[in-house]
Amino acid sequence: MIRYLALGLAFLASVILSGCGGGGSSSITPGLVTVIPVPGVTTGTLFSFDISAVDGAKRRMYYTNRNSQSVDVIDIPTNTFLKRITGGFAGCNTGPTCVGADNDKSGPDGLNLITGTTFIYVGDVNSVKIIDTTTDTVVKTIAIGGASGLRADEGCYDPDHKIFMINSPAESPPFATFIDVNTQKIIATLKFTDPGTGPTGPGSAGLEACVYDHATQTFLNNNDGSTANPRGEVDVIPAAFIMQGTPTVPVVLTLPVPTPANGFKIFPLGICDPTGLDLGPGTDMAVSCRQGNAGEHLTVEILDRTNGTLRATVPIGGGDQIAYDAPTNRYYLAASRWTRSGLSSGGCSAASPCTPVLAIIDAASRTLVQTAFSGNNAHSVGVDPVTHQVYMPFSSSTAPGGCETCFTVPTGGVLVFQE
Repeated sequence: MIRYLALGLAFLASVILSGCGGGGSSSITPGLVTVIPVPGVTTGTLFSFDISAVDGAKRRMYYTNRNSQSVDVIDIPTNTFLKRITGGFAGCNTGPTCVGADNDKSGPDGLNLITGTTFIYVGDVNSVKIIDTTTDTVVKTIAIGGASGLRADEGCYDPDHKIFMINSPAESPPFATFIDVNTQKIIATLKFTDPGTGPTGPGSAGLEACVYDHATQTFLNNNDGSTANPRGEVDVIPAAFIMQGTPTVPVVLTLPVPTPANGFKIFPLGICDPTGLDLGPGTDMAVSCRQGNAGEHLTVEILDRTNGTLRATVPIGGGDQIAYDAPTNRYYLAASRWTRSGLSSGGCSAASPCTPVLAIIDAASRTLVQTAFSGNNAHSVGVDPVTHQVYMPFSSSTAPGGCETCFTVPTGGVLVFQE
Protein backbone atom coordinates (compact mmCIF):
# COMPACT_ATOMS: atom_id res chain seq x y z
CA MET A 1 0.00 0.00 0.00
CA ILE A 2 1.01 3.60 -0.47
CA ARG A 3 2.34 5.10 2.74
CA TYR A 4 2.11 8.78 3.67
CA LEU A 5 5.55 10.41 3.55
CA ALA A 6 4.83 14.13 3.20
CA LEU A 7 7.56 16.09 4.94
CA GLY A 8 7.52 19.49 3.26
CA LEU A 9 4.75 21.74 2.00
CA ALA A 10 2.53 20.09 4.57
CA PHE A 11 -0.34 22.49 4.22
CA LEU A 12 -0.55 22.16 0.46
CA ALA A 13 -0.21 18.41 0.79
CA SER A 14 -3.14 18.30 3.17
CA VAL A 15 -5.17 20.39 0.75
CA ILE A 16 -4.50 17.93 -2.04
CA LEU A 17 -5.33 14.98 0.18
CA SER A 18 -8.67 16.46 1.14
CA GLY A 19 -9.67 17.99 -2.14
CA CYS A 20 -8.26 16.63 -5.34
CA GLY A 21 -9.04 13.48 -7.29
CA GLY A 22 -11.35 10.75 -6.19
CA GLY A 23 -13.34 7.89 -7.57
CA GLY A 24 -13.24 4.16 -7.10
CA SER A 25 -10.98 2.98 -4.28
CA SER A 26 -8.91 6.17 -4.00
CA SER A 27 -6.80 6.20 -0.86
CA ILE A 28 -7.47 8.95 1.65
CA THR A 29 -3.79 8.80 2.66
CA PRO A 30 -1.81 8.58 -0.58
CA GLY A 31 1.98 8.52 -0.29
CA LEU A 32 2.50 12.13 -1.21
CA VAL A 33 6.18 12.89 -0.72
CA THR A 34 6.05 16.54 -1.74
CA VAL A 35 4.67 19.09 -4.16
CA ILE A 36 7.37 20.77 -6.26
CA PRO A 37 6.54 24.38 -7.21
CA VAL A 38 7.16 25.31 -10.85
CA PRO A 39 8.20 28.91 -11.64
CA GLY A 40 5.44 30.81 -13.40
CA VAL A 41 2.73 28.32 -12.47
CA THR A 42 0.50 30.19 -10.04
CA THR A 43 -3.16 30.42 -9.07
CA GLY A 44 -5.31 30.13 -12.17
CA THR A 45 -2.43 29.21 -14.51
CA LEU A 46 -3.37 26.83 -17.30
CA PHE A 47 -0.23 24.69 -17.03
CA SER A 48 0.24 23.15 -20.48
CA PHE A 49 2.72 20.32 -19.93
CA ASP A 50 2.97 17.02 -21.75
CA ILE A 51 5.13 13.89 -21.52
CA SER A 52 7.51 13.07 -18.64
CA ALA A 53 10.67 10.96 -18.48
CA VAL A 54 13.13 10.07 -15.72
CA ASP A 55 16.89 9.60 -16.08
CA GLY A 56 17.84 7.39 -13.14
CA ALA A 57 21.57 7.73 -13.80
CA LYS A 58 21.57 11.53 -13.88
CA ARG A 59 18.99 11.70 -11.07
CA ARG A 60 16.72 13.96 -13.09
CA MET A 61 13.08 14.07 -14.12
CA TYR A 62 12.14 15.90 -17.33
CA TYR A 63 8.81 17.10 -18.73
CA THR A 64 7.78 19.33 -21.62
CA ASN A 65 6.36 22.77 -20.81
CA ARG A 66 4.52 24.73 -23.50
CA ASN A 67 3.90 27.81 -21.35
CA SER A 68 7.63 28.42 -21.06
CA GLN A 69 8.59 26.89 -24.43
CA SER A 70 10.96 24.58 -22.60
CA VAL A 71 11.89 21.20 -21.23
CA ASP A 72 11.85 21.54 -17.45
CA VAL A 73 14.24 19.67 -15.17
CA ILE A 74 13.55 18.37 -11.66
CA ASP A 75 16.43 17.36 -9.37
CA ILE A 76 15.46 13.99 -7.88
CA PRO A 77 17.72 13.89 -4.78
CA THR A 78 16.27 17.17 -3.50
CA ASN A 79 12.90 17.03 -5.29
CA THR A 80 13.26 20.63 -6.40
CA PHE A 81 12.88 22.51 -9.66
CA LEU A 82 16.37 22.72 -11.20
CA LYS A 83 16.22 24.56 -14.52
CA ARG A 84 14.59 25.14 -17.88
CA ILE A 85 16.09 24.07 -21.19
CA THR A 86 15.00 26.37 -24.00
CA GLY A 87 15.95 26.53 -27.65
CA GLY A 88 13.26 27.57 -30.07
CA PHE A 89 10.36 25.39 -28.93
CA ALA A 90 7.03 26.48 -30.40
CA GLY A 91 5.04 27.01 -27.21
CA CYS A 92 1.25 27.19 -27.28
CA ASN A 93 -0.20 28.43 -30.54
CA THR A 94 -2.26 31.00 -28.57
CA GLY A 95 0.68 32.38 -26.60
CA PRO A 96 2.17 31.78 -23.13
CA THR A 97 -1.16 31.70 -21.28
CA CYS A 98 -2.08 28.66 -23.42
CA VAL A 99 -5.78 29.52 -23.07
CA GLY A 100 -7.66 28.01 -26.01
CA ALA A 101 -4.51 26.42 -27.42
CA ASP A 102 -4.66 23.68 -30.03
CA ASN A 103 -2.37 20.90 -28.81
CA ASP A 104 -1.76 19.75 -32.38
CA LYS A 105 -0.25 23.17 -33.16
CA SER A 106 1.74 23.52 -29.94
CA GLY A 107 4.97 22.18 -28.51
CA PRO A 108 7.10 20.77 -27.04
CA ASP A 109 5.20 17.51 -26.70
CA GLY A 110 6.76 14.06 -26.29
CA LEU A 111 10.32 13.49 -25.12
CA ASN A 112 12.52 10.40 -24.98
CA LEU A 113 15.87 9.65 -23.41
CA ILE A 114 18.20 8.08 -25.98
CA THR A 115 19.79 5.41 -23.81
CA GLY A 116 23.55 5.04 -24.05
CA THR A 117 23.94 8.67 -25.14
CA THR A 118 23.64 12.12 -23.58
CA PHE A 119 20.75 13.08 -25.86
CA ILE A 120 17.03 13.68 -25.37
CA TYR A 121 14.79 13.78 -28.46
CA VAL A 122 11.85 16.16 -28.10
CA GLY A 123 8.80 16.41 -30.36
CA ASP A 124 7.82 19.94 -31.42
CA VAL A 125 5.86 21.67 -34.16
CA ASN A 126 7.21 20.39 -37.50
CA SER A 127 10.40 19.20 -35.86
CA VAL A 128 12.33 17.06 -33.45
CA LYS A 129 14.76 18.97 -31.28
CA ILE A 130 17.80 17.24 -29.79
CA ILE A 131 19.02 18.23 -26.32
CA ASP A 132 22.54 17.38 -25.18
CA THR A 133 22.33 16.88 -21.42
CA THR A 134 26.05 17.56 -20.95
CA THR A 135 25.32 21.23 -21.69
CA ASP A 136 21.51 21.24 -21.34
CA THR A 137 21.16 22.94 -24.70
CA VAL A 138 19.31 22.22 -27.94
CA VAL A 139 22.06 21.18 -30.33
CA LYS A 140 20.04 20.24 -33.42
CA THR A 141 16.62 20.63 -35.00
CA ILE A 142 15.39 18.00 -37.47
CA ALA A 143 12.59 19.28 -39.73
CA ILE A 144 9.49 17.07 -39.98
CA GLY A 145 6.29 17.60 -41.95
CA GLY A 146 7.24 20.65 -43.94
CA ALA A 147 5.32 23.80 -43.01
CA SER A 148 2.07 22.16 -41.90
CA GLY A 149 2.20 23.86 -38.50
CA LEU A 150 1.45 20.52 -36.82
CA ARG A 151 3.39 18.75 -34.11
CA ALA A 152 5.59 15.72 -33.95
CA ASP A 153 4.23 14.20 -30.76
CA GLU A 154 5.15 10.97 -28.95
CA GLY A 155 8.10 8.76 -29.76
CA CYS A 156 10.11 5.69 -28.76
CA TYR A 157 13.66 4.44 -29.16
CA ASP A 158 15.08 1.23 -30.64
CA PRO A 159 18.52 0.75 -29.04
CA ASP A 160 19.23 -2.37 -31.11
CA HIS A 161 19.33 -0.53 -34.43
CA LYS A 162 19.76 3.00 -33.04
CA ILE A 163 16.47 4.23 -34.53
CA PHE A 164 14.14 6.82 -33.01
CA MET A 165 10.47 6.78 -34.03
CA ILE A 166 8.11 9.73 -33.57
CA ASN A 167 4.44 10.14 -34.51
CA SER A 168 2.84 13.10 -36.28
CA PRO A 169 -0.81 12.35 -35.41
CA ALA A 170 -2.59 15.36 -36.89
CA GLU A 171 -1.09 15.17 -40.38
CA SER A 172 -3.20 13.89 -43.27
CA PRO A 173 -2.60 11.02 -43.29
CA PRO A 174 -0.85 10.65 -39.93
CA PHE A 175 2.71 9.42 -40.25
CA ALA A 176 5.71 8.32 -38.22
CA THR A 177 9.25 9.51 -38.83
CA PHE A 178 12.25 7.27 -38.18
CA ILE A 179 15.61 8.86 -37.38
CA ASP A 180 19.04 7.22 -37.30
CA VAL A 181 20.50 8.53 -34.04
CA ASN A 182 24.11 7.97 -35.12
CA THR A 183 23.81 10.45 -37.98
CA GLN A 184 20.75 12.31 -36.63
CA LYS A 185 19.14 11.99 -40.06
CA ILE A 186 15.77 10.68 -41.22
CA ILE A 187 15.82 7.21 -42.78
CA ALA A 188 12.09 6.58 -43.30
CA THR A 189 8.60 8.01 -43.14
CA LEU A 190 5.70 5.59 -42.60
CA LYS A 191 2.23 6.80 -43.57
CA PHE A 192 -0.65 5.30 -41.60
CA THR A 193 -3.37 4.51 -44.09
CA ASP A 194 -5.44 1.33 -44.10
CA PRO A 195 -3.08 -1.61 -44.75
CA GLY A 196 -2.48 -2.27 -48.42
CA THR A 197 -4.25 0.89 -49.64
CA GLY A 198 -1.11 2.92 -50.30
CA PRO A 199 -0.46 6.61 -49.58
CA THR A 200 -3.89 7.78 -50.76
CA GLY A 201 -5.92 5.22 -48.80
CA PRO A 202 -8.13 6.00 -45.79
CA GLY A 203 -5.98 7.61 -43.12
CA SER A 204 -5.67 6.68 -39.47
CA ALA A 205 -7.73 8.65 -36.94
CA GLY A 206 -4.45 9.57 -35.23
CA LEU A 207 -1.40 8.13 -33.53
CA GLU A 208 -0.45 8.01 -29.86
CA ALA A 209 2.32 6.36 -27.82
CA CYS A 210 4.75 3.79 -29.17
CA VAL A 211 7.33 1.45 -27.65
CA TYR A 212 10.09 -0.77 -29.03
CA ASP A 213 10.19 -4.47 -28.13
CA HIS A 214 13.69 -5.96 -28.14
CA ALA A 215 12.41 -9.55 -28.05
CA THR A 216 10.49 -9.25 -31.32
CA GLN A 217 12.56 -6.45 -32.91
CA THR A 218 9.37 -4.48 -33.55
CA PHE A 219 7.83 -1.10 -32.84
CA LEU A 220 4.40 -1.29 -31.18
CA ASN A 221 2.28 1.76 -31.97
CA ASN A 222 -1.10 2.91 -30.66
CA ASN A 223 -3.31 3.78 -33.63
CA ASP A 224 -6.44 5.80 -32.74
CA GLY A 225 -8.49 4.09 -35.39
CA SER A 226 -8.61 2.48 -38.82
CA THR A 227 -11.53 1.41 -41.01
CA ALA A 228 -11.35 -2.10 -39.54
CA ASN A 229 -10.81 -0.94 -35.95
CA PRO A 230 -12.39 2.50 -35.55
CA ARG A 231 -11.84 2.65 -31.76
CA GLY A 232 -8.20 1.72 -31.84
CA GLU A 233 -5.55 -0.87 -32.57
CA VAL A 234 -1.90 -1.61 -31.90
CA ASP A 235 0.17 -1.76 -35.07
CA VAL A 236 3.26 -4.00 -34.91
CA ILE A 237 6.01 -2.73 -37.22
CA PRO A 238 9.20 -4.74 -37.83
CA ALA A 239 12.38 -2.70 -37.51
CA ALA A 240 13.70 -4.53 -40.59
CA PHE A 241 10.94 -2.94 -42.69
CA ILE A 242 12.01 0.54 -41.60
CA MET A 243 15.65 -0.22 -42.33
CA GLN A 244 14.95 -0.23 -46.07
CA GLY A 245 15.81 3.44 -45.72
CA THR A 246 19.21 4.93 -44.97
CA PRO A 247 20.45 8.38 -43.96
CA THR A 248 21.55 8.99 -47.55
CA VAL A 249 18.51 7.39 -49.23
CA PRO A 250 15.45 7.83 -46.99
CA VAL A 251 12.23 6.12 -48.02
CA VAL A 252 8.50 6.80 -47.77
CA LEU A 253 6.51 3.70 -46.77
CA THR A 254 2.92 2.67 -46.12
CA LEU A 255 1.43 -0.12 -44.03
CA PRO A 256 1.23 -3.42 -45.91
CA VAL A 257 -1.39 -6.08 -45.34
CA PRO A 258 0.00 -8.13 -42.42
CA THR A 259 1.30 -11.60 -43.29
CA PRO A 260 3.52 -14.09 -41.45
CA ALA A 261 6.21 -13.40 -44.04
CA ASN A 262 6.38 -9.63 -43.59
CA GLY A 263 6.04 -9.72 -39.80
CA PHE A 264 3.42 -6.99 -39.54
CA LYS A 265 0.57 -7.51 -37.08
CA ILE A 266 -2.53 -5.60 -36.04
CA PHE A 267 -4.10 -6.06 -32.60
CA PRO A 268 -7.69 -4.75 -32.36
CA LEU A 269 -8.46 -2.99 -29.07
CA GLY A 270 -12.25 -2.89 -29.19
CA ILE A 271 -13.79 0.17 -27.54
CA CYS A 272 -10.62 1.77 -26.26
CA ASP A 273 -9.49 5.06 -27.88
CA PRO A 274 -5.88 4.28 -26.90
CA THR A 275 -3.36 6.75 -25.50
CA GLY A 276 -0.42 5.43 -23.46
CA LEU A 277 1.48 2.18 -23.97
CA ASP A 278 4.26 0.36 -22.15
CA LEU A 279 5.81 -3.09 -22.00
CA GLY A 280 5.28 -5.19 -18.89
CA PRO A 281 6.76 -8.45 -17.60
CA GLY A 282 7.07 -11.48 -19.87
CA THR A 283 5.14 -10.80 -23.05
CA ASP A 284 2.61 -8.44 -21.46
CA MET A 285 1.94 -4.90 -22.60
CA ALA A 286 -0.45 -2.37 -21.09
CA VAL A 287 -2.57 -0.02 -23.19
CA SER A 288 -4.17 2.99 -21.56
CA CYS A 289 -7.67 3.54 -22.94
CA ARG A 290 -9.45 6.89 -22.77
CA GLN A 291 -12.92 6.00 -23.97
CA GLY A 292 -14.34 9.12 -25.57
CA ASN A 293 -18.08 8.54 -25.42
CA ALA A 294 -19.93 9.42 -22.24
CA GLY A 295 -21.05 6.38 -20.25
CA GLU A 296 -18.41 3.95 -21.52
CA HIS A 297 -16.33 2.05 -18.96
CA LEU A 298 -12.82 3.48 -18.52
CA THR A 299 -10.17 0.75 -18.74
CA VAL A 300 -6.61 -0.37 -19.19
CA GLU A 301 -6.09 -3.36 -21.48
CA ILE A 302 -3.26 -5.81 -20.86
CA LEU A 303 -2.41 -7.88 -23.91
CA ASP A 304 0.09 -10.50 -25.04
CA ARG A 305 2.33 -8.40 -27.27
CA THR A 306 3.26 -11.38 -29.44
CA ASN A 307 -0.25 -12.20 -30.64
CA GLY A 308 -2.64 -9.55 -29.29
CA THR A 309 -4.54 -11.86 -26.93
CA LEU A 310 -6.37 -9.84 -24.28
CA ARG A 311 -5.13 -11.07 -20.89
CA ALA A 312 -6.95 -8.63 -18.62
CA THR A 313 -9.21 -5.61 -18.65
CA VAL A 314 -8.42 -3.47 -15.62
CA PRO A 315 -11.27 -1.23 -14.42
CA ILE A 316 -9.31 2.02 -14.37
CA GLY A 317 -8.71 4.39 -17.25
CA GLY A 318 -9.17 7.80 -18.73
CA GLY A 319 -5.42 8.20 -18.62
CA ASP A 320 -2.70 9.26 -20.99
CA GLN A 321 0.84 8.21 -20.10
CA ILE A 322 1.39 4.82 -18.45
CA ALA A 323 4.79 3.69 -17.14
CA TYR A 324 6.04 0.28 -16.02
CA ASP A 325 8.59 0.01 -13.19
CA ALA A 326 10.28 -3.40 -13.34
CA PRO A 327 11.71 -3.60 -9.78
CA THR A 328 8.30 -2.99 -8.20
CA ASN A 329 6.46 -4.84 -10.99
CA ARG A 330 3.90 -2.05 -11.14
CA TYR A 331 2.26 -0.01 -13.86
CA TYR A 332 1.63 3.63 -12.97
CA LEU A 333 -1.17 5.35 -14.88
CA ALA A 334 -1.81 9.10 -14.98
CA ALA A 335 -5.61 8.82 -15.12
CA SER A 336 -6.52 12.47 -15.61
CA ARG A 337 -10.01 11.70 -16.93
CA TRP A 338 -11.05 9.17 -14.31
CA THR A 339 -14.49 9.74 -12.81
CA ARG A 340 -16.26 8.75 -9.61
CA SER A 341 -18.50 6.37 -11.54
CA GLY A 342 -15.70 4.80 -13.56
CA LEU A 343 -17.58 5.78 -16.70
CA SER A 344 -16.31 8.22 -19.29
CA SER A 345 -17.54 11.79 -18.97
CA GLY A 346 -16.82 12.31 -22.67
CA GLY A 347 -14.30 15.00 -21.74
CA CYS A 348 -13.82 16.93 -18.51
CA SER A 349 -16.17 19.88 -18.04
CA ALA A 350 -18.22 21.53 -15.32
CA ALA A 351 -21.24 19.61 -16.55
CA SER A 352 -19.34 16.31 -16.81
CA PRO A 353 -16.44 16.54 -14.33
CA CYS A 354 -13.42 14.30 -13.91
CA THR A 355 -11.66 13.20 -10.72
CA PRO A 356 -7.98 12.61 -11.60
CA VAL A 357 -5.98 9.84 -9.92
CA LEU A 358 -2.67 8.06 -10.00
CA ALA A 359 -3.58 4.42 -10.60
CA ILE A 360 -1.27 1.59 -9.52
CA ILE A 361 -1.65 -1.77 -11.27
CA ASP A 362 0.10 -4.92 -10.07
CA ALA A 363 1.66 -6.40 -13.18
CA ALA A 364 1.86 -9.94 -11.76
CA SER A 365 -1.86 -10.28 -11.06
CA ARG A 366 -2.91 -7.71 -13.67
CA THR A 367 -5.17 -6.04 -11.14
CA LEU A 368 -5.69 -2.55 -9.79
CA VAL A 369 -4.19 -2.35 -6.31
CA GLN A 370 -4.70 1.29 -5.44
CA THR A 371 -5.53 4.77 -6.64
CA ALA A 372 -4.20 7.97 -5.13
CA PHE A 373 -5.56 11.47 -5.52
CA SER A 374 -3.66 13.47 -8.14
CA GLY A 375 -4.05 16.95 -9.59
CA ASN A 376 -5.94 18.76 -12.30
CA ASN A 377 -5.17 17.39 -15.79
CA ALA A 378 -2.40 15.17 -14.36
CA HIS A 379 -1.99 13.09 -17.53
CA SER A 380 1.79 12.60 -17.48
CA VAL A 381 3.87 10.30 -15.27
CA GLY A 382 7.51 9.38 -14.78
CA VAL A 383 8.98 6.79 -12.39
CA ASP A 384 12.46 6.97 -10.91
CA PRO A 385 14.02 3.49 -11.28
CA VAL A 386 16.22 4.06 -8.21
CA THR A 387 13.84 5.39 -5.54
CA HIS A 388 10.64 4.32 -7.33
CA GLN A 389 9.17 7.73 -6.64
CA VAL A 390 6.46 8.76 -9.10
CA TYR A 391 6.39 12.24 -10.66
CA MET A 392 3.25 13.87 -12.05
CA PRO A 393 2.94 17.45 -13.32
CA PHE A 394 -0.47 19.00 -12.69
CA SER A 395 -2.30 22.24 -13.42
CA SER A 396 -4.03 24.73 -11.14
CA SER A 397 -7.46 23.96 -9.75
CA THR A 398 -9.53 25.99 -12.19
CA ALA A 399 -7.57 25.68 -15.42
CA PRO A 400 -8.53 23.70 -17.34
CA GLY A 401 -12.05 23.45 -15.99
CA GLY A 402 -13.82 20.22 -15.22
CA CYS A 403 -11.95 18.80 -12.21
CA GLU A 404 -14.73 17.95 -9.77
CA THR A 405 -12.91 18.39 -6.47
CA CYS A 406 -9.65 20.17 -7.36
CA PHE A 407 -11.01 23.58 -6.39
CA THR A 408 -8.99 23.60 -3.17
CA VAL A 409 -5.63 23.33 -4.98
CA PRO A 410 -4.81 26.88 -6.06
CA THR A 411 -1.61 26.27 -8.02
CA GLY A 412 -0.06 23.61 -10.20
CA GLY A 413 3.39 22.05 -10.04
CA VAL A 414 4.80 18.52 -9.86
CA LEU A 415 3.43 15.93 -7.44
CA VAL A 416 5.81 13.30 -6.03
CA PHE A 417 4.37 10.02 -4.75
CA GLN A 418 5.85 6.83 -3.37
CA GLU A 419 4.14 3.53 -2.70
